[in-house]
Amino acid sequence: MQVRNFTERRIEIDGWPVNLTTYQIGETFHCRADNVSPGAGIARTSGATREEAEQKAIERAKERLGTTRKREV
Repeated sequence: MQVRNFTERRIEIDGWPVNLTTYQIGETFHCRADNVSPGAGIARTSGATREEAEQKAIERAKERLGTTRKREV
């Protein structure tokens, strides 16, 4: 199978910069949310549409980042 409809964009969730990478394999869209600074994976989801996959990834990232404390350096 071939990757199609690849997009990447940066958003902010609870004060954290997050990259959203979305692509389609077959009929399924996949989305990965990762923290921009260390590049750590936060969420991986899939859905029937791009919007569904991205919304699931954003919701999961909000859950995880909402409980993460930021420390001043």
